Amino acid sequence: MIEARHLRVLRAVAATGSFSAAARELGCTQPAVSQQMKALESSAGTPLLIRTGREMRLTQAGEVLVRHASGILAGLTAAEEEIAAIAGLRAGRVRLVSFPSGSSTLVPTALAALRAAHPGTRVSLVDAEPPRSVEMLREGECDVALAFRYGTAGAEWDDLVVRPLLTDRLIGLVPEGHRLAGAESVAIGDLTDEPWIAGCPRCRRQLVEVCEEAGFTPRIDFATDDYPAVIGLVGAGLGVAVLPELALESVRPKGVRTIAVNPPVAREIVALTLPDLSQVPAVAATLDHLSLAAER
Repeated sequence: MIEARHLRVLRAVAATGSFSAAARELGCTQPAVSQQMKALESSAGTPLLIRTGREMRLTQAGEVLVRHASGILAGLTAAEEEIAAIAGLRAGRVRLVSFPSGSSTLVPTALAALRAAHPGTRVSLVDAEPPRSVEMLREGECDVALAFRYGTAGAEWDDLVVRPLLTDRLIGLVPEGHRLAGAESVAIGDLTDEPWIAGCPRCRRQLVEVCEEAGFTPRIDFATDDYPAVIGLVGAGLGVAVLPELALESVRPKGVRTIAVNPPVAREIVALTLPDLSQVPAVAATLDHLSLAAER
């Protein structure tokens, strides 16, 4: 019989390439990893790993098992959460992953309200930008992903439960002494010759697309995922930027002026989970409180 603990170990070996690295990741000993892999191969009735030099390589059977492991483990997690929550949310845990500006604005309000309503529910938080956060959800590494997208993104989330939260406008930032510092709004085309400070990779792609629609390619001098750093670089006169309004809520902009952008550009903020997990009371409660936080 194939056991879930053996699948977790196999996935760790496949990801790290060795028994010793997998043992470090799992917090156990190398002999324990080796023993569990022998037990798994015995249950499978065929070799799953081949040693090549210092690394372990998956056999064809091993690749098949790893491919199915994430779905199996996600299903087991859903079962564990439902069982833990039977007593009316007196127990349970939720693993939440969020992009940084969501972590500093929506998440604190939502989790404070969740704890007050259900003190037995425990929530862990990890920062990750989409698409990595969505990958973590599908791979069973989290239960709820706070994510965003610009415009229509086709069918990228069709296999997930999508809870829309809010529409987040992009706001222009210029240094205090900039020629447009006193303007109420600015067209992207008016910034054709400006140096730019860009944000996260997905925001960076959106910036390039918006500028190209306006007839120019932005000259990006600096790029950083750290929104306070973006504001600091603009405040130092090193360029202009556009940031989501949500990102500005938790930062005190110094040395910059905020300007509305025309035509308006916005991103959709959502909470995502797997269909099976959406039935878990603790996960459903987390989604509800994220929605309430967004309304506020």
